[in-house]
Amino acid sequence: MKAFLILEDGHVFEGKSIGSTDEIISEIVFNTSMTGYLEILTDPSYAGQSVCMTYPLIGNYGVCREDMEAGRPWQSGFIVRELCKTPSNFRSEMTINEFLVENNITGIEGIDTRTLTKILRKDGTMRGMITTDENYDFDECMKRIKAWKMGHVVLDVTCKEKIFYPGDGFKVAVIDLGVKKNIVKSLLARGCQVTVYPAETPAEEIIADAPDGIMLTNGPGDPKECKVTIAQVKKLFDTDIPIFAICLGHQLMALANGGDTEKMKYGHRGANHPVRDMKTGKVYISTQNHGYMVKEDSLDRKIAEVSFVNVNDGTVEGVHYLGKNAQTVQFHPEACAGPLDTDSLFDTFMNMMEVSK
Repeated sequence: MKAFLILEDGHVFEGKSIGSTDEIISEIVFNTSMTGYLEILTDPSYAGQSVCMTYPLIGNYGVCREDMEAGRPWQSGFIVRELCKTPSNFRSEMTINEFLVENNITGIEGIDTRTLTKILRKDGTMRGMITTDENYDFDECMKRIKAWKMGHVVLDVTCKEKIFYPGDGFKVAVIDLGVKKNIVKSLLARGCQVTVYPAETPAEEIIADAPDGIMLTNGPGDPKECKVTIAQVKKLFDTDIPIFAICLGHQLMALANGGDTEKMKYGHRGANHPVRDMKTGKVYISTQNHGYMVKEDSLDRKIAEVSFVNVNDGTVEGVHYLGKNAQTVQFHPEACAGPLDTDSLFDTFMNMMEVSK
């Protein structure tokens, strides 16, 4: 069956339908990772987005549910040059197409993903529609595309009630903005007792549970939509409880302390982004997935200093808060980019909790 990708700038790509045949409108982004497509599909940070994979062949090792970052995929759509129909891996349980169908994810294959990526790099991330209607009304589609807004998607992906994971070590409160499974696993691997809280949980409730440390997770959408959570983050910051924040959590921490964020032209999404530690000068390879960034000139240098920067474009990749046991990073230390280049940041968090006790 034919499928069409219609961009808000008027470009139209014709390809073949994969997954669900439901018509969807979303934000169109690209990811440069060569592997990890299942982790990308199930990362809650992609809620409201359709991801174009720049690597030309996707699905060659199939699907292993153990690798999923959430209980279900959160992407609106999936865009590939070619989808492998005969995966070869002893862990594979199904093909990517079967997974897309099972989870009602709309996709398109066979389009020129290189050209699409060049358009997004040149003109920036934009909205788009994937449809299987060969008789679509272009003008009507454009009206619907331009009227679409992502909204406050954190509320869609966050847990609805507290989730408890036992452990013998530090008590860590995880604020679920769209948490990836590997973040929780990284804490459990260090013996932590983990409680995951919904995104808008009052700070007073979290403080009353007496955690040794607080983790703010990754998540989707515009950080400025998270007004309730930002107010709670400020209250948590004003305590002496150690805080470690990743991705969206990093942005919310900056906003809670008077900083500002802005949307990037096309964001950072991939597993090969170099970041420099400003203290040591050492460069690490990181996994990233974000379309917004903290504006460096908005940070109050009396309370915050930049700890990591992106080697490619100089954007802020980490912040250390002066006089506080609080550090934040824009990249994903729980992901396997280097493959364990920045995993030690979790150990730094452990040390922060040890020192504060």
